Amino acid sequence: MNNSRADVIVKDAEILGGTPVFRGTRVLFKNLLDYLEGGHTLTEFLRQFPTATREMAVQALEEARTKRWT
Repeated sequence: MNNSRADVIVKDAEILGGTPVFRGTRVLFKNLLDYLEGGHTLTEFLRQFPTATREMAVQALEEARTKRWT
């Protein structure tokens, strides 16, 4: 998968074996989905993963609507 510099979620074979992560972090995108699906809030996710920002999370969810990250 090609990553655009504008993408907040990236896949890189050298970062966690290519699992989708937030750009510049080792925070799995799946962690965000798991938190939200489990009934937790975005604030709780951000508290647990401080290297991800609210803006990154919102953009990631928007990207997920148009791309296949999981």
